[in-house]
Amino acid sequence: MNLDPQDAWVAVQDGATQLSGLVVSYAFSVLGAILLLIAGWLIAGFVQRSLYAALSGVRGFDATLARFLSTSARYAVLVLVMVMVLGQFGVQTASIIAAIGAVGLAIGLALQGTLQNIAAGLMLLFLRPFRIGEYIEVNGIDGTVEEIGLFATRLRAIDGTYVLAPNSNLWNEPIRNLNRNGVRRNDLTIGIGYDDDIELAVETLLGLARADGRVSTDPAPAAFVSELGDSAVSITLRYWTSDKDFLATKLDLTKAGKLAFDGKGISIPFPQQEVTYRNGAPQP
Repeated sequence: MNLDPQDAWVAVQDGATQLSGLVVSYAFSVLGAILLLIAGWLIAGFVQRSLYAALSGVRGFDATLARFLSTSARYAVLVLVMVMVLGQFGVQTASIIAAIGAVGLAIGLALQGTLQNIAAGLMLLFLRPFRIGEYIEVNGIDGTVEEIGLFATRLRAIDGTYVLAPNSNLWNEPIRNLNRNGVRRNDLTIGIGYDDDIELAVETLLGLARADGRVSTDPAPAAFVSELGDSAVSITLRYWTSDKDFLATKLDLTKAGKLAFDGKGISIPFPQQEVTYRNGAPQP
């Protein structure tokens, strides 16, 4: 079969025209994609900085939470830009969104424990059951809060040791914050002998509490008989003090109580047991 040179030339021209159209079309698509990427990158950075500045300007708003939300907003903008870029080349964005959702679900199932800690961290940052510098007790975990992260909370135990507690462990248990209210109550109990003067012991402890400037006068300290034990009458001094003075006041009043009782002849008995012998044998 002989091909007419004129027809061949026409076919070549048609092919070149179609090829040049495709090149121009894809060139514009590539150029548009590049411009979208540049604009999206700049917009994402602007959104991150603006949101972080706005949240940081809110009084009492946690810096960690502000950083997390601003970074999340930045990545959300970048994901949207990538979907738009793929749309420039004729890719069905609906399928892309469905694929992103499927990948997100798979990642969520694989990182279920980690995401649980993140969710707990966000709740801790929003509701603020404790703040940095406060002393907390949570199901055997106790210490001064040094950092509240998205995955875990760092504490310093009373003996100075380092404690890293997963946020989910803190969020799912009752939290005892020893500093939040600013004041704490203490019950100082000292046992005296049954033959000692109860009223003298009560007034002695009350006098010690009233003389200590760290003890609150409202509510006023109180002293009372709290228990009749096997070998001692328990006298309890109940008083309130600031959370910062709690431990020092407790130690000082315990020592002062012992010295005051010794000075006034009030005994502090140790456990005793009387054994009665009948016919040379101890009786129950």
